[in-house]
This record gives sequence, C-alpha cells and structure tokens, in this order.
Amino acid sequence: MQKEWYVVNTYSGHENKVKEKLEMRASSMGMEDHIYRVVVPEQKEVEIKDGVQKEKMKKMFPGYILVEMVMTDEAWFIVRNTPGVTGFIGSSGKGAKPFPLTPQEVDKILGSMGMSRLEIGNSLNVDDTVKVVNGPFANMFGKVKTIDMENQKVEVALDLFGQETIVELALTEIEVA
Repeated sequence: MQKEWYVVNTYSGHENKVKEKLEMRASSMGMEDHIYRVVVPEQKEVEIKDGVQKEKMKKMFPGYILVEMVMTDEAWFIVRNTPGVTGFIGSSGKGAKPFPLTPQEVDKILGSMGMSRLEIGNSLNVDDTVKVVNGPFANMFGKVKTIDMENQKVEVALDLFGQETIVELALTEIEVA
C-alpha cells in the first residue's frame, strides 16, 4: 500500500493539540511507518491594528488537519481514536474507509504553505540526476540546474536531440534517479 493524504476533522481551535497527540500516539505505538506527516494548513496574514502591522498565522481550514498515512486498519483506528478527532472527511461512515485527497489538491494546499507533498525537496540538490515521470519529457533523465522550493519547480537540463536543453518542471513531475 502507498501513503496518501487524508483530511481529518477535529474540534475547531484544537488542530495543533490534535496534531501533537496524533504524532505522539504514532511514535508511542510504533506506527511511524504508517502515519508519516500531520499538517495544520496555515497561511501568513498581515494584519494592521492601531497603525501597527503584524503578521499572524491564520488557519486555512479551521477544524481540519491533513494526515499523510498508509490506510491500514490499525492506522485508521489510531487516527480516529485520537482525542479531539471527530472523523475523516470522505468516509460515508458505518466503518467505511475514507477517500484520499488527489495529488493536485494536496499540491495546491501544501504549495500555498511553501511545502511539498513529495519529500523530494529535502533530498534534492543541484547537479542531482532526476527522472521525469510525466508530461512530454516522461522517462527522460537530466541534471538539476536550479531548485525553487517556494514555487515547487526545478530547472532540469535534458538531452534533446544531442543538445542540452533546460526545461522547467514541477517537483511532482520528477523523481530522484
């Protein structure tokens, strides 16, 4: 089974507490290989109050957190029974497992936070060889020239007809070779 992202409903205002509890439960129960990342979707917001400009983190989806996990019965049970969790989004109830978010939905949410659905950005460096996994250059190999984590893009030098050509690709379109 593969890890995917799921939306978990929590008590509004308790998202960070639920995140902490869920991470603690995953490590204490030895489920780190099933429950990977827990994210509270937030964005910086500039607020002007009494003529003073302040930056404040605002929750994008109050009452919801994102969990990257492998959906097994045990992992599902642990997440559902974490204090503060009221359920999964995308489940009909009656014991039915939820549907994961699509990669495009996850990329949009995490990208707006400066994060990546793929943990490739942490291990990717300039001059690394990567394989293009989709798009018009699928199955081609190239060298990374620049990395733009903020916009989730990389520039890769590909060999097209015997000539090195720089193409801009999304992080979702490559994998480390």
